[in-house]
Amino acid sequence: MARGKLRIYLGAAPGVGKTYAMLAEAHRRVERGTDCAVAFLEHHNRSRTEALLHGLEQVPRKEIVHRDAVFTEMDVDAVLRRAPAVALVDELAHTNVPGSRNAKRWQDVEELLAAGIDVISTVNIQHLESLGDVVESITGVRQRETVPDEVIRRADQIELVDMSPEALRRRMAHGNIYRADKVDAALANYFRPGNLTALRELALLWVADRVDAYLTEYRSEHRVSAIWGSRERIVVGLTGGPEGRTLIRRAVRLAEKGAGGEVLAVYISRSDGLTAASPKELALQRILVEDLGGTFHHVIGDDIPAALLDFARGVNATQIVLGVSRRKSWQYVLGPGVGTTVARASGPDLDVHLITHDKVGKGRGLPAARGARLGRSRVVSGWLVGVLGPVLLTWLLTRVAPDVGLANDVLLFLALTVAAALLGGLFPALASAVVGSLLLNWFFTPPVHTLTIADPKNIFAIVVFVSVAVSVASVVDLAARRTHQAARLRAESEILSFLAGNVLRGETGLEALLEQVRETFGMESVALLERTGEANPWTCAGSVGPQPAEIPEDADVDVPVGDNMALSLRGRLLPAADRRVLAAFAAQAAVVLDRRRLREEADRAKELAEGNRIRTALLAAVSHDLRTPLAGIKAAVSSLRSDDVDWSEEDEAQLLEAIEDGADRLDQLVGNLLDMSRLQTGTVTPIIRETDLDEVVPMALGGVPEDSVDLDIPETLPMVHIDRGLLERAVANIVENAVKYSPPHKKVLVSASALGDRVEVRVVDRGPGVPDEAKSGIFEPFQRYGDAPRGTGVGLGLAVARGFAEAIGGTLDAEDTPGGGLTMVLALRTAPQRRAKQADLWTATT
Repeated sequence: MARGKLRIYLGAAPGVGKTYAMLAEAHRRVERGTDCAVAFLEHHNRSRTEALLHGLEQVPRKEIVHRDAVFTEMDVDAVLRRAPAVALVDELAHTNVPGSRNAKRWQDVEELLAAGIDVISTVNIQHLESLGDVVESITGVRQRETVPDEVIRRADQIELVDMSPEALRRRMAHGNIYRADKVDAALANYFRPGNLTALRELALLWVADRVDAYLTEYRSEHRVSAIWGSRERIVVGLTGGPEGRTLIRRAVRLAEKGAGGEVLAVYISRSDGLTAASPKELALQRILVEDLGGTFHHVIGDDIPAALLDFARGVNATQIVLGVSRRKSWQYVLGPGVGTTVARASGPDLDVHLITHDKVGKGRGLPAARGARLGRSRVVSGWLVGVLGPVLLTWLLTRVAPDVGLANDVLLFLALTVAAALLGGLFPALASAVVGSLLLNWFFTPPVHTLTIADPKNIFAIVVFVSVAVSVASVVDLAARRTHQAARLRAESEILSFLAGNVLRGETGLEALLEQVRETFGMESVALLERTGEANPWTCAGSVGPQPAEIPEDADVDVPVGDNMALSLRGRLLPAADRRVLAAFAAQAAVVLDRRRLREEADRAKELAEGNRIRTALLAAVSHDLRTPLAGIKAAVSSLRSDDVDWSEEDEAQLLEAIEDGADRLDQLVGNLLDMSRLQTGTVTPIIRETDLDEVVPMALGGVPEDSVDLDIPETLPMVHIDRGLLERAVANIVENAVKYSPPHKKVLVSASALGDRVEVRVVDRGPGVPDEAKSGIFEPFQRYGDAPRGTGVGLGLAVARGFAEAIGGTLDAEDTPGGGLTMVLALRTAPQRRAKQADLWTATT
């Protein structure tokens, strides 16, 4: 049986119209005669969505009893028995009630697809598992109901249901998404314009990437080598020269002219030896292109134009940006250059831009590493001149000018030998000398056509010819080798100088340094291995690249750093000359690793110092704030015990009340100190269980006057997943702090509301408020904002409250109260099994 097809309507947020679009598609298919059935759908009392359900068959749901409550879920067996051609399943990321056939709804859908049933479903971008951290950083809400990205990627069709943030907020304000009593809270929290804009961008980018992946897959399956300009992709060819930054900026400006333009900077190095570019300049260009929103790529290839074109076609680029060559005019006799070659071979579907810069025609200077090595074309040319040149010259002299004389013949052959030496080096020149001497002897030295030389002067001439040819070839080769050594030393000095500067400034992490080693030497992977002793196994302190070596013996190149550390490289064997620089890299890697560990120790020391600061503050608090209630208790007790005064019943009652108040204050202060100590030492172990807020919050108000707080905790709130004791202490501290700063005639409001998979408890006061720059400081230990009088506390209440809130998986933040004052927002997680029942408050889709 063929697997069914999955179609997904993806939205940026609840309410954009995914469910509506799914139902509209179902009606279109029914009109065409397709057998469609609604396997599961929640209309959330939205009239337009409910109206679209009419005319569609709905498969009855399955009732599940869990903890004395009845829930309904999709009946997978009933859908399989009904076997429609197309099944509609809403809210793909939904978590099923315990006791269901599968834990997640997407697993139910997988069963339907395996049975050959096509499925149409919906999901919001915030429910993709890989985007959980991103969505939490944007909205402040951690999504508990997620679906693996691979499930969405495997969908046969993904359709984005888009809506502008302004239109979505209008739809929310009109009551088309949530109930009227939830609209204000939703608009002030999750549905803020900034949140919706960021989520919309996430959805658009994710869908764009999927479309790009589908296009790449299609091109690969159909072997499409031509470039399809679906969007502008601009490849910048870098040489490591100073013109690279100009090219990058120009490419970014070109990309900005088209929507969705992308810039990919690529540096192509040869596969042998050190990189030919300046490492410092190349690193600066990498930083620049990444800062401008592009990506940097390092490719290894001996044929630079071919490698550049292969890379551009592989990423479906539409344009290539290259700099005009820095070579001088006479150097073009050696070849047309990379830019001209790329432009000639690019074809009609790939535009090539040659950008002028201030280094045009000023020469490339001494190459950084391998410029003094004679290229393959020059070596081939040298052999052609050295071997075929004498033969061609002999033909010309015997046919055209047979009587120029032996001396002139020797000079002409010597000129060819020098040319072969200049082009190809020592060995082509030696070959030219040998071939030339034999041809001179055979064709031009009497007696001709024999190897015998009759005149001793001719012998001397040929010997001089061979000697001069060998000498010239040796000098040329020596000069080439010396130039190569100088260039290589220059490259090494640049690499080591840049490396040492970065390491000393702390700008390079271990992985970045290993990546630089990999790129510099053209290796596949690099790993820094260490062990605690010679008999202990090796462990990997850091690595880059695929399949790094696990022990030094498995590496192609192994550089020891002391007795118990080694830098191991895989990819190819390196010449001995490269190992000097590699040893410097290895030593610097050890330094970077040591610095990282020292930084970790410094962080631990900082934590100890913070603990010491807290202990010092604790002593100060004990010396003053704790002594104040003790002094009051002591004075009241001494007065009661005094025989000199005959206290009335009212006076005794006041003194006893003072003793009780002082003891309560002392108990509260000591409790906060002990709680802060537990938080600092990490010994708070919450006992998480399902709890109703209306059972906990009223208990937390016992420490404040009854007429100082208005309580609004609806009974319909979902249960929360918390530790009752910790929540009670947190709420008590928050409320007592609010009452302390609130004017006497203004009551503190304590309210709660549900938003998706969380419940927010808001404690609103009408006090002086706190400026934005000071809001984070009020949660620090032993910090009291403003002119709070001494003796009213040690500044631990809010610090303890936030610590307990985080310990039970919640958050505590401060906001301004409209009209003046401060609002403390305590966000708590709802119980997992209640989220399905409350899905209309947060994860509902249209």
